Amino acid sequence: MPEGDTVWLAAKRLDRALAGKELVGFDLRVPQLATTDLTGSTVAAVVPRGKHLLTRFEGGPGDGLTLHTHFRMDGTWHLYPDGEAWRGGADWQVRAVLRVPGTTAVGYRLPVVDLVRTDDEDSVVGHLGPDVLGPGWDPDEAVRRLAEDPDRMIGDALLDQRLIAGLGNIYRTETCFLVGVTPFTPVGALAEHGTDLARVVTVGQRLLDANKDRYVQATTGDLRKGRNHWVFERRACLRCGTRVLTAHTGRAGVERVAWWCPSCQQGPAPEPVPVRELLPRTVGRTRYRP
Repeated sequence: MPEGDTVWLAAKRLDRALAGKELVGFDLRVPQLATTDLTGSTVAAVVPRGKHLLTRFEGGPGDGLTLHTHFRMDGTWHLYPDGEAWRGGADWQVRAVLRVPGTTAVGYRLPVVDLVRTDDEDSVVGHLGPDVLGPGWDPDEAVRRLAEDPDRMIGDALLDQRLIAGLGNIYRTETCFLVGVTPFTPVGALAEHGTDLARVVTVGQRLLDANKDRYVQATTGDLRKGRNHWVFERRACLRCGTRVLTAHTGRAGVERVAWWCPSCQQGPAPEPVPVRELLPRTVGRTRYRP
């Protein structure tokens, strides 16, 4: 699943290419919206909300409507100048096509494609917690929501978009490392290990903010491959060299892999499981590159 900075960067590039321009082509290749045509409307803006994309329209048949999409695991948006071949996947994987003069935006493998009234956007994103990269970012509210269940593991809480919107597995893993606790530490026990929710929230927000304008996600300050993460997808801790341990977190069916350093991070932890038994494929930033 993409991190909030991936979605923020996609929204920025799509907005730059589409906003203020009239649609000369529009195609949603999902059954419930297959006959919808907003050609003639203007793209008002493309904005991120947590891990959701909201493309707003004005004028014409789409006046006051918003196209709501979500990447989840495999979704991606590509931008192509007129005449350039599409190369984001097979034709049957295309879910959305927005064409403006000179540019076509193509959404591949998008599992969520909805049209809602712009005034009703809360029906699809109103459940989200404070948006880490949003203009209305409220760290105090994020702390309040995270603190509501003191028995919950901090790693699971940071992935709950209803509590804090935007963090994914990379940043929850690296945030836990930087504050010195395992992802399995109960929220209410953070103080026992020398940290608190305010610091956790601050570190997580700073990591996403530092990466939102670039493709390479680095939590160490070093953009070189193999040096850009402390423990995420590493065999050994970048700081101390100790073997990084892995195990699942989360309820059955939606488990995520947790990485941690047993030397640098305090707190409880389960029996580790080799990552090859947990992860069928390498994970990381969604490859959208618009």
